[in-house]
Amino acid sequence: MSIIDQALAANATASASYDASHSGPPKPKIAIVTCADPRLSGILRLLGLDEPDVDLIRNVGTVIDDDTIRSLVISTRLLGTQEIMIINHDGCGMTTFTDAEFEARLRSESSEWPIAPARFFSFTDPVANTREQVRKTRSHPWIAAEVPVRGFVLDVGTGLLTEVTDAAEAG
Repeated sequence: MSIIDQALAANATASASYDASHSGPPKPKIAIVTCADPRLSGILRLLGLDEPDVDLIRNVGTVIDDDTIRSLVISTRLLGTQEIMIINHDGCGMTTFTDAEFEARLRSESSEWPIAPARFFSFTDPVANTREQVRKTRSHPWIAAEVPVRGFVLDVGTGLLTEVTDAAEAG
């Protein structure tokens, strides 16, 4: 049985006890942008947050790109989200290659030269990357200035977060 078939079988059982109160319109209090790395799947538990209170936006590398901005604008402007938390992590696979290296590998393996994606957003330093993503979010004109945007790096070994401050603020 495939993993999808297993998931469908589990869903048939679990849906019997599904909480129908979740069927109303979403009303998140906070948006969290974090990596799609499976090691971060328990992030809400680590933060003590309830699922209905969180608009969880995940992508590989915790990238603030056009799609993430689209999600954050909808979350803050339409759904009422009041804060944005960006959580990167140590040991991210995006630090193990450069965009150029990965593109060369893909071109070699496929013999194709597509134009998209334009970037894979690899990086070398999770702190610097988090700082950049916070700046990209804060600088967008449709993210209201009164919405706090804060960045963190999760230590996957301990589960502890460290806040990332702006380099100008840090010293």
